[in-house]
Amino acid sequence: MAQSAQGGAKQHRPPRFSYFVYQQVRRLGLAGHRALGCRGVSRSDFRYDDRIEGTGGLICLEVNTQPGMTETALVPAHAAHAGISFEELARWMVEDASLDC
Repeated sequence: MAQSAQGGAKQHRPPRFSYFVYQQVRRLGLAGHRALGCRGVSRSDFRYDDRIEGTGGLICLEVNTQPGMTETALVPAHAAHAGISFEELARWMVEDASLDC
């Protein structure tokens, strides 16, 4: 399924690259999340170019610790794809939130 926000980038689920690349993105995204001490929801953005040698074609652009939660945002879209409603996602995020002082 391809989905795009008005004037925005297209989102493809499932992704349009190999399973190996998909697993690498998942592994690296989680590693970045943990290395930065992130909690709750974060979103890692990657660029993929199979012409780049030595990186498997993957370049991490950023780890977003406050990803958007609008109707066209990626986190709610991916949660919905996994069968998690927006309400369930929002409830989990609020219940999981805590403050370290």
